[in-house]
Amino acid sequence: MTLTTHAIAGATLATLVPNYPALGFLVGFGSHYLLDAMPHWSYPVAGLEKDKENSLNTTMVISKSSYKDLFKVGTDGILGLLLSFIILGIFFHAYPLVIFMGATGGMLPDFLQFCYWMWKPKLLKPFQRLHNWAHTNVRIDDMPFIGITSQLLIIFLVVFIFKCIF
Repeated sequence: MTLTTHAIAGATLATLVPNYPALGFLVGFGSHYLLDAMPHWSYPVAGLEKDKENSLNTTMVISKSSYKDLFKVGTDGILGLLLSFIILGIFFHAYPLVIFMGATGGMLPDFLQFCYWMWKPKLLKPFQRLHNWAHTNVRIDDMPFIGITSQLLIIFLVVFIFKCIF
């Protein structure tokens, strides 16, 4: 799942508790795992070396392609924040702090996963186990058109359901 999808979904759900930005952060954080449980597409990250036998041994390797990876992931995260503020702030008049907290919470598990893959700190092992447990094994990475379209649909449905109906 892309960071953009996680950010917009987390921010949207956080607006359900507009007076409690910290709770909005936790709602966004939890939404990450719910979204990752669904079959989804992810763009390739060249520095990722997956261990198919034990996913806790997957590592991130710094190489010449790391700049491209950093640009791709950074653009994805910034786009997620920007679209969250545009969609929820401009169209639904949500509070900026709530949007930021929900979007950040929605993206944080992937940042923690990156830190775990890079340095393997014991403190992050429970988060990585949770990430691995929640994450679906059904991937559509080899079908980018369907994958990107499905993520756009997820964004539309989350925003429509939680902002137009509730």
